[in-house]
Order: sequence, then structure tokens, then C-alpha cells
Amino acid sequence: MSSDLLTHFDSHGQAHMVDVGGKTPTARRARAGGRISMDPATLALIVDGNSKKGDVLGVARIAAIQAAKRTADLIPLCHPLALSKVTVDFEIDAPANAVHCHSTVECIGRTGVEMEAFCAVSVGLLTIYDMCKSVDRGMRIDGIRLLEKSGGKSGHWLSD
Repeated sequence: MSSDLLTHFDSHGQAHMVDVGGKTPTARRARAGGRISMDPATLALIVDGNSKKGDVLGVARIAAIQAAKRTADLIPLCHPLALSKVTVDFEIDAPANAVHCHSTVECIGRTGVEMEAFCAVSVGLLTIYDMCKSVDRGMRIDGIRLLEKSGGKSGHWLSD
């Protein structure tokens, strides 16, 4: 892969924020997903709402939404975006002793919202870990990936 394809570097190899000023704002949407695996007893605490720290998934949802809104503060070369919608959903996967997290982020803008969707999923799953680590330090976060994106010059992309 050629280094000239990496848009966050200038011609001298120095990191820079990509200039999106000349782009036309379009509807942008991205979906990301990931999961956290745990002991069956930990999953039962989450499902039953018996965690000492309260509603694990409710807190994780708020943390994930906040993370999407703060992505530019966390990822140095991301543009601050006026997000129009952030949704975060959790799905209990009892056979796998896991919780899946999916986020959808939307805006009308000059650059995509993939990083915001990634941040939402990552922080949502990290929050579950934080809230349950006192009973299960062996939880595993994995599979964080882009599921779909649309808008902008590159158009629609859907994961296999």
C-alpha cells in the first residue's frame, strides 16, 4: 500500500488534519459493532439487574453516546462533528456468555462518522467491563468493527 493513500500525512510525512472545507455536506451514517464475553454468572448479574453498581447496560448506553459526541477529543486528527443521531443497542447472547454492542451514528457533514461509531462501541463495552470487573476480571472485548457506512464521495459500504 502506498503511503500517499494515508490522508492524515502531508507530503513531508507529517501528521495533519485533513482539509474537508471544500467538500459538500452530505448525509453520513455509520454502524459499528463489537462484543464482550464473560463468565455465565457475570452475564446473569447484568441480565437480572443485580449488579452492585446498578443498571449496567443503561450506564453503558449513556457512556457510549457520550463517547460518540466526544470522539474529536479522543482521536487527535478527527474533526469535531455536529451529530444528528446516536443510537446504541445491546444484545444478550446467552449461548456465548456475551453482550453484543451496536452503534449507529448520523450527521449531515463533510466527513464520515465511522470513528464516532467505533468510539461508541468501544466505550460502551469498556463501561460494561468497568462495572463488572469486581466479579470477573477475565472478560474479553473483541470483534469491534465497522458494519456499514454511507454518504460522501466513497458512497455505501457494507461489511461481509
